Amino acid sequence: MDHHEKHLNSSDTIRDIVIGMSDGLTVPFALTAGLSGAVSSNTIVITAGIAEIIAGSIAMGLGGYLAGKTEYDHYYAELKREYEEVETVPEKEKREIEEVLEEYGISAEVKRNFVEELALNKDKWVGFMMKFELCLEEPKKNRARNSAMTIAFAYIVGGLIPLSSYFFTTLPQNGLYGSIVVTILALMIFGYFKSKATGQPPLAGALKTTLIGALAAAAAYGIARLVS
Repeated sequence: MDHHEKHLNSSDTIRDIVIGMSDGLTVPFALTAGLSGAVSSNTIVITAGIAEIIAGSIAMGLGGYLAGKTEYDHYYAELKREYEEVETVPEKEKREIEEVLEEYGISAEVKRNFVEELALNKDKWVGFMMKFELCLEEPKKNRARNSAMTIAFAYIVGGLIPLSSYFFTTLPQNGLYGSIVVTILALMIFGYFKSKATGQPPLAGALKTTLIGALAAAAAYGIARLVS
């Protein structure tokens, strides 16, 4: 009987979606909710909401790009340094491999054999050091660009949800009531599928996400109302 292990292979993408969607659901909600008590026109609320979504998605996407670029630059700077150390201080690097293996309870003889055989292949040697000494994984190709696009798109989708009710109402106050309902529903659905995708209990995840998102939105709304 074949055994198939299930592992999450898209954790970076899920993380980016969570970052973009969670901020998209709370920040535009707080802005439009705060405005709904200060103005009498849905047009003003919608205009301000769209402007915020555009600006927020650009800012969030840029943050994702810079984070991805920093991760990429850091990895390859460390990779270059490891290749230099393998060339200039090979015995020191071999001792570091032995130190890593000691954590797994490997015997001295096996460690020596492993180190000598691994040292025959410089690329494998450096790869081992990057993964087990520095705990660094090679960034995926176009990670920075993909992260920026995913976060920005998730932010836009999340932001349009609380704003949508204002398109179908005539008064900002009515739009606010609808916005509260759709935002809570969106948080529940988002939390459910996020938890399911990451192997967590879906219902518990949905409730947790809804509670945290609602508290964040309420706090942001309170500040927006206080300022307005």
